[in-house]
Amino acid sequence: MADINNSNNNQKYRQYHPYQEFNIPIQNLYNIPTSPEFLFAEEASRQRRSWSENLQYYTGSGYLSGAVLGGLKGSFDGLRAADPGDTLKLRLNRVLNCGGQVGRRYGNTLGVLGLIFAGLESGMVGLRDTDDILNSVAAGLGTGALYRAAKGVRSAAIAGAIGGLAAAAAVAGKQVVKRYVPI
Repeated sequence: MADINNSNNNQKYRQYHPYQEFNIPIQNLYNIPTSPEFLFAEEASRQRRSWSENLQYYTGSGYLSGAVLGGLKGSFDGLRAADPGDTLKLRLNRVLNCGGQVGRRYGNTLGVLGLIFAGLESGMVGLRDTDDILNSVAAGLGTGALYRAAKGVRSAAIAGAIGGLAAAAAVAGKQVVKRYVPI
């Protein structure tokens, strides 16, 4: 609706105000809440991601970081493996092939590790009905053991210990960053 109460007649256009006939102050129209809104009270009481969100987060971030790191490592390997007599096209082809192959392998490996970790961590939270560091450490231990179980008991035990230590270090690092880094 056009603004009829415009006192300046020299203007070429009139201002458009769609809410004029409703008598609503425009400031109150767009008051957006700053806290998350939940449909059920149970959702509001818990302060963690659901198992499906965890699954997507750990798997996706694992795959992406593995693909990027593996792509960089493969590209450097391709640069080092280039023969002195190769043309620029051959060198570029070697770099792209090595980067894609190693990036895909690392991405799949870290994606599977994230998938196993997310499932075990969500299972531990559901089993113990509490969310603490013990769930993450147990999930890291189980992830390492499950990932290397086909290589034997000794390899699974070592990988489980490494996974548990890595999960504990990640949780401790997260707490340190929360405490000392102002974000």
